[in-house]
Amino acid sequence: MATLNTKDQEILKDITAGKYRDYYFVYDRRSTDEPDNQKNSLSYQKIENLKFAHDKKLLIAPITIVGFCTDGIISEKHSGFKEDGNFTITPDGKVQYSISRIKFHRMVYFLNKKLLKGVIFLCYDRASRNSGDDAIINKLIANGVDLRFAQTNYEKNSSGFLHRSVDSMFSGHYSRVVGEKVKLAQEKLRNEGVCVYKAPVGYLNTGKAEYKPIDSVRGPIITELFELYSTGEWSLADLARWANKAGLTTSPSRHRRTPEEMAEDDDEETGDKRDSEIPVSRPIIPQSIHGILSNRFYLGLIRGRDGQYLKSTSHKALVTEELFNKVQMVLRGKNISAHYLNKLPLANRGFVRCGGCRRVYTPYEQKGITFFRSNCQRGCENKKKNFNLSFLEEKVSGLMAKLSFTDDELSEIDAEFNDKIISADEKKKEKLRQNDRIKRKLQEDLEYIRSNKISLLRSKVFSPESLATEEGRLHTEFLSCLVIEKYAELSMHKMFQDALKLSELLKNGSKYYDLALSNEKEEIAKIIFYELNITDNTLDYKCREGFKFLEDRFRNVGGPTGIRTSVIRFGDGRSTTEL
Repeated sequence: MATLNTKDQEILKDITAGKYRDYYFVYDRRSTDEPDNQKNSLSYQKIENLKFAHDKKLLIAPITIVGFCTDGIISEKHSGFKEDGNFTITPDGKVQYSISRIKFHRMVYFLNKKLLKGVIFLCYDRASRNSGDDAIINKLIANGVDLRFAQTNYEKNSSGFLHRSVDSMFSGHYSRVVGEKVKLAQEKLRNEGVCVYKAPVGYLNTGKAEYKPIDSVRGPIITELFELYSTGEWSLADLARWANKAGLTTSPSRHRRTPEEMAEDDDEETGDKRDSEIPVSRPIIPQSIHGILSNRFYLGLIRGRDGQYLKSTSHKALVTEELFNKVQMVLRGKNISAHYLNKLPLANRGFVRCGGCRRVYTPYEQKGITFFRSNCQRGCENKKKNFNLSFLEEKVSGLMAKLSFTDDELSEIDAEFNDKIISADEKKKEKLRQNDRIKRKLQEDLEYIRSNKISLLRSKVFSPESLATEEGRLHTEFLSCLVIEKYAELSMHKMFQDALKLSELLKNGSKYYDLALSNEKEEIAKIIFYELNITDNTLDYKCREGFKFLEDRFRNVGGPTGIRTSVIRFGDGRSTTEL
């Protein structure tokens, strides 16, 4: 609603002070669903409602607020059927949703505060045609607000409530039926080749779907646009300049109404149109030219409901199919993307990502120095958009040294875990003995089935299908036992020694990494790390499978010294027991 002037502010103070508690509003709504209905006329509603108020001796509030009402009469152009489907539920159990009608919303606010006695409508469907607004009206009535209807009288009892509910149901049903009929009619017309939508520039919109004649002024210019561009000598920008000089403009159209314009009072009685309702033509821009040249409507086709193009019965073609196809070839020829066949051999391409939006940092050279840049998504919180190669290599070197066991961790392992490793080896030997017994039993069962297939089938102990299923199950379990046996060959002590050896190699490798060339550093880093992520000045990482047991110990509470609760896992799936 428009900003209130001083006079409106004074009126608003009077309303808030309760000066108009014995007065009524008059609410007139012009529906966009049914423009030809007599009761859709604002002037008709105004006359009928004021006559009703005079007969019933109801006082109309002498209130005039710019963008809301004039002498207590509220006039609004809006569909009463459409509603906002979004809603929210607050923690205290309240359901909130938006009321699409701006003036209706403001009126409900005053009535709910009981700053006015009530409101006069022509009939129920001028008040609402959707369930959300129905609920508001019922709440107002329950709170003692006096809602009057000039063409209907609802008694204040259960029969009156039923009467109002039936009217509400039928008004909503009527709008749904109208909507369905319009949709079905449009689908039928489209399938018959009738253009039910607005024709593009070059044609006239006469108000009849079956008749879209060629615009005698713009049509020839459109045809010449196709002919000029087909030569391949014109750019879209040049054609736009030429078209504007030739007098081509867009088809006249009204802009979408702003909330302030929707709240303005109507000039229906005078017939005057507001500036926002006067169709306006605009200059042609290069994007408009591209849309024109790629629009099949100029071939005499329309787009059907299923996306397929049909021969139109509403308009004639402005260009031939041969000319249109030639223009499309020229458009595709100028739509060139840059694809580099030989990318610069820069280190760490595609290896480093933004920790915020996950986009890749791209390497580039400037004055002999390799830099990395990320074209982050809008709203990405990572502030590190650029960095040089030395920053990355220093961070990687520090990570390599950090991943290896520290001297304190090695001392802790030697002091506390040897006995536990020996105990784990004993438990492993017992499990191997159990596994061996299971394996021998499975082997015997397999041999028995293979040797007695015919007798088992003849005696109907197994059907052919169930026999094959049982043999497959035994074979799978036997293979599982072999896998367990294979990975148990190494002792727990040997596996732990391998882990310590890998840690030591990693510690020494960080020293050699500092002395290596950039391409050698990249190879070393990719052996250890699967991915690197930059967030501000922090380098995060994902280790490859063989190094995950070194990374996992940092995931525990207490940092590296929390190794007691870690599980050392190897790339082949083997793991120690919990240490």
